[in-house]
Amino acid sequence: MLDEPAVALTVLVLSLFVGIEVISKVPPLLHTPLMSGSNAISGIAIVGALIAVASDGLASQVAGLLAIIFASINAVGGFLVTNRMLAMFRPAGRSGRSGRKEPPGEGGS
Repeated sequence: MLDEPAVALTVLVLSLFVGIEVISKVPPLLHTPLMSGSNAISGIAIVGALIAVASDGLASQVAGLLAIIFASINAVGGFLVTNRMLAMFRPAGRSGRSGRKEPPGEGGS
């Protein structure tokens, strides 16, 4: 079905419009948690890109390589933003990932 360019282009344009409409209806309070959840979608895109790279055509291999690069950047950036967002909610005095409080006077000097 998607072998014809006109059909593939129509599906792409319609999915863009649906995506814009769905994202525009999300309240600002939910943007960061939803973006954190989209890291899983980037992982799925990476798997699809790996399949495209394994194909025979040069165009699909190049497109797959670009998809791997961009999806990897998106996934890593999403995890960094999520970590930064979660750091805002840590109580004062807690540092790092362990969550242990350092005793007074035992700083890293």
